[in-house]
Amino acid sequence: MSDTQPAFDHYTPGEYASEHIRITPTTLADGREFFYMDDDPEFVSGKKTRELHDPRPLSNRFESHQDANGNTVPVQAPQMRRDPLTGDWIPMATARMNRPITAGPGAVASGNPLAARKPGDPYQDGEIPDTDYDVVVFENRFPSMMQVPGEADKPSYVDGNPLWEKRTANGRCEVVCFDPNEHALPADLPVERIRTIVEAWAFRTAEISAIDGIQQIFPFENHGQEIGVSLAHPHGQIYCYPFIAPKLEQELKHTEAYFDKNGSNLLADMLKAELEAKERVIFRNRTWVAYVPAAARWPLEVQVSPVRDGIMTIDQLNDDERWGLAQMYSTLLKRGNAFFDKGDGKGMDLPYISAWHQAPIHDERRDHYRLNLQFFSFRRAANKIKYLAGSESGMAAWISDTTPEKIAARFHELGPIDLEAERN
Repeated sequence: MSDTQPAFDHYTPGEYASEHIRITPTTLADGREFFYMDDDPEFVSGKKTRELHDPRPLSNRFESHQDANGNTVPVQAPQMRRDPLTGDWIPMATARMNRPITAGPGAVASGNPLAARKPGDPYQDGEIPDTDYDVVVFENRFPSMMQVPGEADKPSYVDGNPLWEKRTANGRCEVVCFDPNEHALPADLPVERIRTIVEAWAFRTAEISAIDGIQQIFPFENHGQEIGVSLAHPHGQIYCYPFIAPKLEQELKHTEAYFDKNGSNLLADMLKAELEAKERVIFRNRTWVAYVPAAARWPLEVQVSPVRDGIMTIDQLNDDERWGLAQMYSTLLKRGNAFFDKGDGKGMDLPYISAWHQAPIHDERRDHYRLNLQFFSFRRAANKIKYLAGSESGMAAWISDTTPEKIAARFHELGPIDLEAERN
């Protein structure tokens, strides 16, 4: 490891990351934070360095700009409004209407802003300054939530009516690019690359947790045209909410009530019960267990939990657990692609959402929560999608087209796998 490896205020790399992953920070032309996360030995050692200069003529994202009529318009953070019936905060980010869409039937742009820079290419609005990279993390150019310096985070009301509280959506959105190959599939990445991605989640969780106003950090991945991805490049995102998202709020209510009644952790007891039942456990290693939850909603749904108790966020994982997670996640993606049979025995590129549920940063209920990954797909057959119609969308009352036992049985049909053998 080079002795010029930068130090960060809240993230401390473990033994593996210290020796095999190098983080190089810079800023993009408009002032957004950007981080290279290299696992190539020549960059880790410092023998090679990354391009830090972003040549695009972008104005600072916090500077005022001129509108079509020549009027000076100050930069404004996205707004959010609270639904008085549910208490949910709804961010409203109109600037996202201008983001490039290069994938699927709604594609309106050419080029790939997540690809490495290609000198001479007519498309020169990419986000990566260098001509190659391993993994990169940077602030989203078209964020759903954003903190604007000097803008007070004070409540006000729509139409002056206290029924409808509104605030700035004072959060943060980041992008994590998994690989420079824009045609790569996450399922095909080597375990060592996924290990670097795991480190990126841990790094950002540790650093962002110290930013004022952030309440929850949510790393996630949308994959596949059916999910609605606007960029096909292998990547994920990290949403940093200035509130606790509705799904986590519901889980916190139940985990807290369970602790008050039983004196134990609900998520830990769920894992213990699944291990005792055995039928829905689909694979495990020394540090992680993957199972189909007994009350699964989706036609393909898997929950992944750490074995060790007391882990609330990704940055609390030790080296063995981060390696075990990389192995588990690689296996999950591969087995997900093999789940549906089109008749040729080759499986398919599964559309999925991978959602990390971490404990909130400041809420006192965090002590009774436990880190877990919820992985699911909209696909219910090789040629069918589960659409969220009246009952699901209108009443959030889920109707499952299968059973968790059948989902688990299909995974078991794909054959045994030795997760421990995958680490080099």
